[in-house]
Amino acid sequence: MAKKESLTIDHNYTEDSIQSLDWKQHIRLRPGMYIGKLGDGASKDDGIYVLLKEVVDNCIDEYVMGYGKQIEIDVKDGRCRIRDFGRGIPLGKVVECVSKINTGGKYDSQAFQKSVGLNGVGTKAVNALSSYFRVQSVRQGKTTWAEFVRGELTQTKHELPTSQHDGTEVIFDCDGEIFTDYLYRMDYIETMVRNYTFLNVGLKMIFNGQEFKSENGLLDLLNTHISDEPLYPVIHIRSKDIEFAFTHTTGYGEDYYSFVNGQHTTQGGTHLAAFREALVKTARDFYGKDFDPADVRTSITGAVSIRIQEPVFESQTKTKLGSQNTHPGGPSLRNWINESVTSQLDNYLHKHPETAEAWKKKILQSERERKEIAGIKKLANERAKKSEPS
Repeated sequence: MAKKESLTIDHNYTEDSIQSLDWKQHIRLRPGMYIGKLGDGASKDDGIYVLLKEVVDNCIDEYVMGYGKQIEIDVKDGRCRIRDFGRGIPLGKVVECVSKINTGGKYDSQAFQKSVGLNGVGTKAVNALSSYFRVQSVRQGKTTWAEFVRGELTQTKHELPTSQHDGTEVIFDCDGEIFTDYLYRMDYIETMVRNYTFLNVGLKMIFNGQEFKSENGLLDLLNTHISDEPLYPVIHIRSKDIEFAFTHTTGYGEDYYSFVNGQHTTQGGTHLAAFREALVKTARDFYGKDFDPADVRTSITGAVSIRIQEPVFESQTKTKLGSQNTHPGGPSLRNWINESVTSQLDNYLHKHPETAEAWKKKILQSERERKEIAGIKKLANERAKKSEPS
């Protein structure tokens, strides 16, 4: 009879094994929880770009709320400087806003109605993961600033008189102990800046002295990114809280850019799924035929941007939207997007019959190609079976 193995008990697991870390220690110990992968800057989603974006997002939120029409970004020799001209952090809370976890203005849905930063974490992560961090706020002729080293406050001055314009400035150096041999790629940052301007019509962004601005939103975005020949002029529709644009090209597959409250959701989410669904529904209803979804969307290049209250993302890096409602307790996000897109797109197609005809022609072409390929595959399978030895 086999001898029963005894359970091994780790007698070293005691109360002393339980640790409580302060905010900066936890961020520095587990940076991936807050900014995704670390990386050296070679990839667009490396943490050094997330840190930059966390600060810029706060500036964008100010613009969205109607404060400040210009944002300055300077990146040189690894140091980042971001300056907006919004309301400025309330002077008595400057230090807390960048060093006390779960502290911020985004919990107040009136002060920031449709912001992307909701968890009170972003700027603290930047502070904790920087070898040098400086924040300065200017409000109505007074300024408060503070400096930190790896999250530790080293110096601060409160409510000094100043002639500077209202707003907030953040300067930081990513910590070389965490981001080893990192290097910012300026083309990645320029793409990020361009996307911000596409999503915030009229906003001026100055990156390393170069000015960026968009007057046509997602239309400018698609015109910038489309590489294949469009089959018809880009359909571009913009209303209060939803904007979308798309066209079909001579390419293959589906290519989308999706955004929530100015955040580029590179992995899509519920809003993109609803948008893709709405395109199919509109085409079926408008043309009166039950098209296959693949035929409707093949070769499409599109973009959708929405603004909702208290969005729910699947991680702190906010690359995929998980929200099911337009706001807590509000209507279904899917239904709202479907209704908005189908009604506005149907109206557009009626007003632009040439575009409607071009889209229909593309759908029918994709349908023929799909059926031809299916027929070839079926014939090949039948011949393969006949050639098999009995």
